[in-house]
Amino acid sequence: MFNQGVKLFAVLACGLVSIPSLACAADVASGNLTGADGTSKGTVQVTAAPQGVLLRIQAKGLTPGWHGVHFHEKGNCATPKFTSAGGHVHAATPVVHGLLNPNANDAGDLPNLYVGPDGSATVELYSTLVSLTSKGSHPPLLDADGAALVIHAHPDDYQTQPIGGAGDRVACAVLH
Repeated sequence: MFNQGVKLFAVLACGLVSIPSLACAADVASGNLTGADGTSKGTVQVTAAPQGVLLRIQAKGLTPGWHGVHFHEKGNCATPKFTSAGGHVHAATPVVHGLLNPNANDAGDLPNLYVGPDGSATVELYSTLVSLTSKGSHPPLLDADGAALVIHAHPDDYQTQPIGGAGDRVACAVLH
């Protein structure tokens, strides 16, 4: 009986009755992080929010320290270098990178990720620079060619072009 009530609530919340503050199944994208060597490095979940997205990263097996993290424009994580993910998601060209750059238009920019001494990290980040789907004026992650979340080898300095000095791509997740 309880299970039926939960299903009914989900149907009401996600379709028949508009409750904008609730995230429904169609408002979530996820992916598995893969290392450059093809091993599993964790999971990523992106949830649509009223003015952007909420990102949750659970990572393992990474080098301890700070790492740049960006949304990339293509949903393709071919190893070993993940260059198939393209550049950062962006709203205009030419692309100007950096959360600390007053002229930035690089919508894929995110704060750095700290990986603990055991090689793991869990974080939730909020971005107002992208949308999950084409709702609103922000670039959508789930467009025709998809998107990926990429973790880089070094921290992002939030200013240097084109990727903040973040270095090689060490983990990647296709969002779907």
